[in-house]
Amino acid sequence: MPEEIDNVGNVSQSRYEQIVAELRRVVEQQTQGQFTIGDRALEIEPVRPRGGIADAEWTVRESMIRLAEDIGLTFNTVKNSRWIASRWPKERRQAGVSFTVHRILGQIENEEERFSAIKNPPAGKTRWSPDEAKRRVGWTVDNPETPQEKITAIHHLARDEEVAASVTTEFLKRPQVAAKVSPENKVRVVEEFTRDETVAANAATSLLRRPDIAFKAMSDDTARLQVNHAQVERSRQARDQFEDTSPVAPAVRHIDRTVEFLDLVTACHSFVAAAGRAVPGLRDRTLGEDERTIVHENVAKVRATLDWIETAVDTGKVDMDGELARLLKGE
Repeated sequence: MPEEIDNVGNVSQSRYEQIVAELRRVVEQQTQGQFTIGDRALEIEPVRPRGGIADAEWTVRESMIRLAEDIGLTFNTVKNSRWIASRWPKERRQAGVSFTVHRILGQIENEEERFSAIKNPPAGKTRWSPDEAKRRVGWTVDNPETPQEKITAIHHLARDEEVAASVTTEFLKRPQVAAKVSPENKVRVVEEFTRDETVAANAATSLLRRPDIAFKAMSDDTARLQVNHAQVERSRQARDQFEDTSPVAPAVRHIDRTVEFLDLVTACHSFVAAAGRAVPGLRDRTLGEDERTIVHENVAKVRATLDWIETAVDTGKVDMDGELARLLKGE
């Protein structure tokens, strides 16, 4: 006996078609049953226009709760069946269309449009499906097909903030996805992720260690002003820390100090502390040629400045020679 081909699941195509025909009859029976429930609920409580006179003995809700309990269904089932029946008078109900599709298309407010829609499935379709009906009324479909439907489905699933955060993290780990994000949206993403001050500080520190980025950032007047302000504030904090924590601070307090002396000691203290934090970060890291050149140039400036400091401290002469002046100006 030849083996069956074109199976659907565990059954042959012909058997599948028999099952579909049988279940369509079952769905039709269920549809008729649900409309019967809705019709009887309407008989008990007709849909009144807004502002209509309520019955003195029963409210609609109380009537529907009693009916639902007496026939063993939930209140919402009876309430929804009543509403759907009110949207589809008997002569407007479409044979072969499920109660579910009637319910969805019942959302169309205009009666003529609603009654016409149910008789006209989408182009290329022989019958309405729940997803096609949802597309017609603008609902989210269960089985998205177009890119926009898939985006909408993702938004719907990611309403929970923890889910959204996990999904975003996974997406951004995919280079091909990140590459398709526009520069404007990348900036917005970075801004959102760096609302936390700790995250922002870590990100800014890492980025400013890249010479090309640091150069571009300092081309912005506001950014440069903020950095200068931060340096002044950092110096003030370093001075306070020196006076509070340095073992030589008590001895220094007995010296007839000037503001210039304190500033100079604080500057040295800040440089040593900053270098102590930054240099260990170079472990197992090879800088590029441009990066090494920039560092060497700055080290030369530091050495020249230290010599200048020693000369000023020892002799009181603070004039710098022309070569040092040009070096510090970067010429």
